[in-house]
Amino acid sequence: MDTLKVRDAADVEQVVRAAIASEQALEIIGHGSKRQVGQPMATNALLDLSALNAVTSYEPNELIITVQAGAPMADVLSLIDSRNQQFAFEPVNTAALLGTPDIGTIGGMIGAGLAGPRRIKAGGVRDHLLGAHAVSGFGDSFKAGGKVVKNVTGYDLCKLLTGSWGTLAVMTEVTLKVMPRPESECTLLLRGLDDLAANRAMTAALGSPFDVSGAAHVPNPALCASADGLASLESPQQTVTLLRLEGFAASVAHRAAALGQALAPFGTADVVDDAASAAVWASIRDVKPFAANGALGARPVWRIVCPPASGGALGQQLSRETGGEVIYDWGGGLIWAALPPQPDARATLVRQRVDAAGGHATLLRAPEDVRRNVDVFHPQQAGLAALGERVRLSFDPKHILNRGRIRRVAST
Repeated sequence: MDTLKVRDAADVEQVVRAAIASEQALEIIGHGSKRQVGQPMATNALLDLSALNAVTSYEPNELIITVQAGAPMADVLSLIDSRNQQFAFEPVNTAALLGTPDIGTIGGMIGAGLAGPRRIKAGGVRDHLLGAHAVSGFGDSFKAGGKVVKNVTGYDLCKLLTGSWGTLAVMTEVTLKVMPRPESECTLLLRGLDDLAANRAMTAALGSPFDVSGAAHVPNPALCASADGLASLESPQQTVTLLRLEGFAASVAHRAAALGQALAPFGTADVVDDAASAAVWASIRDVKPFAANGALGARPVWRIVCPPASGGALGQQLSRETGGEVIYDWGGGLIWAALPPQPDARATLVRQRVDAAGGHATLLRAPEDVRRNVDVFHPQQAGLAALGERVRLSFDPKHILNRGRIRRVAST
C-alpha cells in the first residue's frame, strides 16, 4: 500500500486531486489508532497526516486552541492540562478498547466524535468544535466556522465533519473550545443495585438540582476488578452505581451531602474524592473493563445510544439473551456491550432490541471478517439514508475519501 505523507494543506489538495484523476481511493490516517473501526476500506493508498502536528495557536485566556489535525491527542491534552484546562466533553481514548498504542490525534478525535461521561452536561465533540480547515473530495480547501461562536453562520459544516469518520473531507486544522478544570471532584457510590434500580437512581440524580456531571453503572462486580481506577472501589460482591460532582471544593462537599440524602431510598452512598474519582471516570470513559488485553478482549463490543430511561431494561435484556456484559454511562443513555463472539456479532438481535428502544448501535470493535459482513454503523431509514448520501456526494462525489468505511446507499 502506497503511503502519501503530506506537509501542509496544499499537499493534501494535490494528493486528493491526483486521486480523483486516477480514481484512486484514499484512506486517511493520522497515526492509525482507529483503523479498526468501520467496514474494511476499499483503498490501497494512505493519506498520512501525521506531519500536520503543530499547535497553531493557544489562547488560554480566551479558552481557544487551534491545532493541526495530526497533532497527537496526548500532547494537546498535556498542554492544556498545564494551564489547568480541559476539553469538557472528555474525549474517549480508544487505545485500551481497540488494543492499539496511545497514538490518537485531534483529527481522529473529531472524525470519531466519541465523547465521555461529561457529555450529559457539557455536550459532545461537535459542540466544542468552533472552526475547521479541510480539503473536500473535489480537492478544494474550505473553511468552516471560526474562532468564536458568533462566526458560525449559515450551514454549520463543523457539525457535519464531527463523527463523519473521514468520509466527507480531510481536516487539516481545527479550532476547539477549552474549559477550566474543576477545582475538586468527588464520586458518590451506591452498591448492590440491579440495572433497573440503578437506572432510576441515575435518573433521580440527573434530575436533581445538584449538577451531576457523570452517571454510570457497572452491573458485574468482576468488571471493576479488571480495570484501573475501578479496581480501587473494592466491591468484589456488589454492583456499583457512580455519580460525579465537580466544582469548587466547598460546593462539591455540600452537594455530595445533599445528593446522598436525596438518594437514601437507593442505599447509603460512599464517597470517593479527587484523584481516585478521576481514575474511576477515566476507566468508564475509555471502557477499560472491556480492554483488548483483558478477559473480554476477544468479544465484539457494541456502542449503543438510547433514551436514558430505556437503558436499564435494554441492557438487562441484551445481557440475558446473549450472556454478554454491559456498562452504562450517560445515566443509561449510553450502553457498552461486550457480547460472546458470533459470526455476525449478534447484529440482528442487537439491532432489533435497539430499534425497539428508539436507539442506535455501532459495532465499535470486531474482527475484520465480521465487520466486512455486518453493518458497523446503524442502518438508517430510507429517507434519512438518502439525505446522508446526498450530503456525502456534495463533499466527495467520486467516493475518494475513506471509501467503504461507511456503507453508502445507491444514489437516486
